[in-house]
Amino acid sequence: MSNLKERKSNKSNSNQQNEHVAPFRLEKLFDPDSTWDKDQLCDVLHWIRQALALVCGPIWGAIPLVGGIWLILFLVLSSGIIYGYYAMILKIDEEEYGGHGALLQEGLFASVSLFLLAWILVYSLAHF
Repeated sequence: MSNLKERKSNKSNSNQQNEHVAPFRLEKLFDPDSTWDKDQLCDVLHWIRQALALVCGPIWGAIPLVGGIWLILFLVLSSGIIYGYYAMILKIDEEEYGGHGALLQEGLFASVSLFLLAWILVYSLAHF
């Protein structure tokens, strides 16, 4: 019986500890003076790429654009926006987060997959 009470006590203590986590603020996204831990920054870079994929994919499909050059253009555009965000807007020291390579590839595979899915889906639905 006391073991059950201990588990409930530990569970309530962990819930109280989780309540002290500061909520994420949108102002932090554009504040070069804010501090970032690696997981937060990687999450933000990942979701920026996903949003860009959801914007560019349907546009590419609706226009209709075909060919590998447009995939390469998406890769360049996506990487350029990510680089500009962390280097020019946030002004972080990329070496603290694993260097340019680690930051630039964050979310890349998932965003390319989402971009291709949206592009092909919209192209196929609109033009066939």
